[in-house]
Amino acid sequence: MIEDVRWALRSVVAVTVTPFGADDRIDERALGAAVERLVGGGVTALTPNGNTGEFYSLDDDEAARAVALTREAAPGAVLIAGVGHDVRRAVRLAHDAERLGCQGVMIHQPVHPYRSEEGWTAYHRAIAEAVPDLGVVCYVRSPAVTSRALRELVRRCPNVVGVKYAVADPVAFATLAGEVDGPVWVCGLAEGWAPFFWPGGAEGFTSGLAVITPRLSLELLRLLREGDRAGAMEVWRRLKPIEDLRARNGAEHNVSVIKEALAQLGVCGRAVRPPISELAPDDQKKVAAILSTLDGT
Repeated sequence: MIEDVRWALRSVVAVTVTPFGADDRIDERALGAAVERLVGGGVTALTPNGNTGEFYSLDDDEAARAVALTREAAPGAVLIAGVGHDVRRAVRLAHDAERLGCQGVMIHQPVHPYRSEEGWTAYHRAIAEAVPDLGVVCYVRSPAVTSRALRELVRRCPNVVGVKYAVADPVAFATLAGEVDGPVWVCGLAEGWAPFFWPGGAEGFTSGLAVITPRLSLELLRLLREGDRAGAMEVWRRLKPIEDLRARNGAEHNVSVIKEALAQLGVCGRAVRPPISELAPDDQKKVAAILSTLDGT
């Protein structure tokens, strides 16, 4: 299973949405439809309970259910479930992921106002050691995470096989990737940054956008692998408008844009949970205009 995760990270790792119905419960049919859209489009690596899946808005039972539904809809995919919160809860979610057939877990950046280098390593080590048969991916969203902390973690936990780097600094990424051997390095800022992280050592990228247009996400990956910079940048320009809309105002509508697009495509509803909000009518029109430019969505 660990090698499955290492292999999967060298691809498009799609972060799935968690659709909600009018009763604010998980819309199980719509979740299955969204996942089937991904795997039907050729995506083979999925992360349920990532940030695009509104992880921090789900309780533990909902998180487990999202994993179970994803596995049912994608029996052949590599699943790398998001886990996090306090250590005990993260371990419990990791055990749930293992029980439900995931090959790996992605550890969300610790949510705490105070963090030390040693504490960061200890947090990830406790989770990784609790599931030694699963591949573990660190989700790095802070420039304060050091190469020393990562090297220590990888040395102690051989199942830590990947780093999802989501700091908008390709130079810092390349520096860190060059200093830490072993893990697969992944651009955690999706299609909008993937071409710029690739020269620094990224071998794959995560994507919330892939559920809308898996074909273009996979095409970008192919072009990056082949070293076709001009072709990759052409796809990047096509995808940039929707990624810019998601990133606006500190990425306040990162999830809302994806769900709005899926609603317009008839895949799932647009409902999100606070502190996220649905798009205003003007932005809904912008999404519709962008979708009209993405052939084959």
